[in-house]
Amino acid sequence: MAEAGMVIVGAGEAGTRAAFALREEGYAGPVSLIGAERHLPYERPPLSKDAMGLAGAGMKTIADAVRFEEAGIRLILSAAAISIDRAAREVKLEGGASLSYDRLLLATGARPRRLAMAENSRRCVYLRTHDDAETIRAHLRPGARVAVIGGGFIGLELAAAARMRGCAVSVIEVEKRLLTRAVPAEIAAVLHEAHAKSGVDIRCGTVVTAIDDLDDGVSIALADGASIDADACIVGIGAIPNTDLAERAGLAVENGVRVDERMATSDPHIFAAGDCCSFPLGVYAGRRVRLEAWRNAQDQGNLAARNMLGRQENFAAIPWFWSDQFDLSLQIAGLVDEGAETVRREIGEGAFILFHLAADGRLVAASGIGQGNTVARDIRLAEMLVAKKARPPRDKLAAAETKLKTLLAA
Repeated sequence: MAEAGMVIVGAGEAGTRAAFALREEGYAGPVSLIGAERHLPYERPPLSKDAMGLAGAGMKTIADAVRFEEAGIRLILSAAAISIDRAAREVKLEGGASLSYDRLLLATGARPRRLAMAENSRRCVYLRTHDDAETIRAHLRPGARVAVIGGGFIGLELAAAARMRGCAVSVIEVEKRLLTRAVPAEIAAVLHEAHAKSGVDIRCGTVVTAIDDLDDGVSIALADGASIDADACIVGIGAIPNTDLAERAGLAVENGVRVDERMATSDPHIFAAGDCCSFPLGVYAGRRVRLEAWRNAQDQGNLAARNMLGRQENFAAIPWFWSDQFDLSLQIAGLVDEGAETVRREIGEGAFILFHLAADGRLVAASGIGQGNTVARDIRLAEMLVAKKARPPRDKLAAAETKLKTLLAA
């Protein structure tokens, strides 16, 4: 058995970032990064965006093999961790190999939520991995009929990509509007209009009751009596954190592997980061959340690495999300549902920002939408205001001529 050191289970954004952060912080001991996939660690956001484009896009790796070798990071691919012996501080892999650890990081990510009635369909696909993206892209041919079940970020990004590649697209959403969980109604309405204008058939407030494979496609029956025939069906109804390994080891789990402000689990030698963990947010009075977001995975991977080395740093980053659909870009900083009041700022050419205020006037989130990077700078400044727990005047927030940088300075 190799010398004990730092072992990371999960070679996604959080795990890979943590591996390199350990070296950047000066750690010279063994670092092992275990990935279940055969590919080098890669970026996941492009899977529903760039990889679906007209020209296609190759895999965007986080780092190439040379960088891992130069950093002295042992990369173990096509390997699944099956158990943790906390007393012996060992991780057992499929095939019988074991790795001992001084500190262990779980960055096991999440998996797509499955739709039971789609399990026997050969035409229903999910998106999580690069291989999934390749399978979906093969269906996006001009004239192909594509049904998307789920009107969240993944479903809508794939619907937009399919439409831009000339597919006939239908979106089926059980809620009364798109993006119910995390996006304000005003912004969801803009995206709804953009999809409808492009020719996407949007069905909100209806339930899928049956899915049947046909000789040349799939038939989807809806509760309202309608049916949709398609060549392929993409299911995007959310994700479930991968906590099986943690549960078998007896670690605390609460909508993800439960960690404290330092990303430490109920075992002080084991940390968790990224999509797989739930954690407290200090800026929201310790509210426990789980975030599926690229930047969150990076931030937590960095922080976990530092605390694995003995630091005592608390997580203080503000949640940040983005989505690109057609020529529109949506950005959100903070948790919108923390707001009790909304102030709208028009910034021209149809773009706008919503500032979400708590009952005491504190800015708790900001969301915006516009073409390209129209809202990016203001959302970044709003994020800084949220972090400072600022209470900016409502009239100043609403006035487009007021520079947010002046409110930050104040």
